Amino acid sequence: MQYPLMSEYVKAIQDAGDNLEQLAHLTPVLDDHGEPYRSSGAFAVVFKMQDKSSGKYYALKCFTEEQQGRAEAYRQIADELDLLDSPYITSVKYMEKELFVDSQCEEDEFPVLLMDWVDGETMEAYIAANYRNQSAMSMLSYRFGKMVAWLRTQSFAHGDIKPDNIIVRPDGSLTLVDYDGMFVPSMKGSQSPTIGTRDFSHPLRTVDDFDETIDDFSLASIALSLKAISMNSTLLDTYGASDRLLFSENDYRNPSNSKVISALQELMCDKDFCTLYSLFMLALARKELSACSFRLFIGEKPNITSVMDEDLSTETTKEELKEAFVDEWGVQYSKDGRKLLEVPGELSGAYSVKEGTRIICDRAFWYCRSLSEIVIPSSVTSIGDSAFSGCYSLSEIVIPSSVTNIGDWAFSGCDSLSEIVIPSSVTSIGDSAFSGCVSLSEIVIPSSVTSIGDSAFSWCSSLKYISIPKSVICLNGNPFAGWNGKLECLSPNFVYEDDVLFNKDKSRIISFRNRNVKSYVIPSSVTSIDRAFSWCRSLSEIVIPSSVTSIGDWAFYGCDSLLEIVIPSSVTSIGDCAFWDCYSLLEIVIPSSVTSIGDSAFNECKFTDNLKQELISRFGDKIF
Repeated sequence: MQYPLMSEYVKAIQDAGDNLEQLAHLTPVLDDHGEPYRSSGAFAVVFKMQDKSSGKYYALKCFTEEQQGRAEAYRQIADELDLLDSPYITSVKYMEKELFVDSQCEEDEFPVLLMDWVDGETMEAYIAANYRNQSAMSMLSYRFGKMVAWLRTQSFAHGDIKPDNIIVRPDGSLTLVDYDGMFVPSMKGSQSPTIGTRDFSHPLRTVDDFDETIDDFSLASIALSLKAISMNSTLLDTYGASDRLLFSENDYRNPSNSKVISALQELMCDKDFCTLYSLFMLALARKELSACSFRLFIGEKPNITSVMDEDLSTETTKEELKEAFVDEWGVQYSKDGRKLLEVPGELSGAYSVKEGTRIICDRAFWYCRSLSEIVIPSSVTSIGDSAFSGCYSLSEIVIPSSVTNIGDWAFSGCDSLSEIVIPSSVTSIGDSAFSGCVSLSEIVIPSSVTSIGDSAFSWCSSLKYISIPKSVICLNGNPFAGWNGKLECLSPNFVYEDDVLFNKDKSRIISFRNRNVKSYVIPSSVTSIDRAFSWCRSLSEIVIPSSVTSIGDWAFYGCDSLLEIVIPSSVTSIGDCAFWDCYSLLEIVIPSSVTSIGDSAFNECKFTDNLKQELISRFGDKIF
């Protein structure tokens, strides 16, 4: 059967009253352009419709491609779901020859699928917008686990579990949509119409796998990914993609060589994570989890106090500024008083943040050079990115025990800051949070902290000692770049030996801290180099083993004594600014295995003109 084009469906829906038969009472909801509001996928287009008499909204799905057995399958699915009363599932009704469409097709009447409209956004979109919000991701992980537990007690299976087929409602609850691949008991013995989406389904799944267990692997994979991202958001930056989470099909097929599976080992100190990791590995080995309790997916509920503000972003919007109220010092707060938005640059002396404020927004006090004292009330839960960056005169600050997150660059460049107390409520310290705090002489990282960002304590020249507590499971980049004080590591998730900090299995060098050594041979266990050697000015020679496959951003930045380096043929990529300011490095051989070199990788390197032109011809002039 041939189906209409999307444009032909749009025209038909515009005159829904004339073109629908049993559903003629429904009218299309129009978008800002006056056209029917719709979303489209590979095989269908979905219109938002309304019953004006009841005010209720519906989703009307119109098909653009043939699927054998669709009509009978949806009759069976509708019968099964009609007996359910769950927020995780919406009812469906398949209607043959319901919509008249004036098209080029031989037929002029086509089937539709009627469903309740589900307000919200896809989990894919929700994660993209919120993955850096630890509270929001922790709650999403918990809610997904509860949905998984419920789904595994049912006699049916969705068939194509992925974030794009899950709606996150405005209240945070989850609903499954798109039931084209669903299994219900009456289908037993049939073949599946789909094998799912490859980055979320078992690599050995075939159309013959069609029973109540077909979702098990997808559920385990997504549950593990969500938990991992909630613990360390940078995992999604490093291993994710726009259309998937952490894992790709290749990770499933070659788990022993998977970089992301290796990286997850650093999170094993968390009990719930270990459980989900075990379920994932079992599902990978068996394709299903029929022998495992559904209860294993329900982890510990996140602390309510830590998620009270999951709906509050640290970003300041134009709308918020437009509706803001201004206090007597010119400081702008959101209309509801929960967010401190923006402070005038000329603010000086002491300032007390208003009681009831929950969020100090990104760049709120940015470069308030004359601000000398700040009082933060116990209502504040989050300090945004660059919130106090460049506050040169700020000498002391007490962070209340209500705060759980210190954002990227939050106190960077606070030259006069000599003392700060981090409370035991804080779980994460952002990238460059205290970078360049040259007067800071003492800091204690509490045992509540699980994540420390890249360059968090870089260039804190007066800081003599830092201890990494047992609780820390994530060290992003090199938190100690350019800092020469004494480091102690109490966390079992890392190895610190001979002034070199590694991850647990020593596959990644986090921080090279021996500032006197001139030559160093990287251990053969190492597979990637991030910015571990930044500003190692004594290094003149370094040997990279053939185990290394990538040289990351800023890896050897500022190594101005580096004379020679051999890039092994195992390396496939060199990151941004990797050798910036290595001006003693006159020669370098880039093997053919390297397929990409980042921006400014060799900026300020004094290469010969011939070498420069050779590299430009291979990788473009952006590398300089």
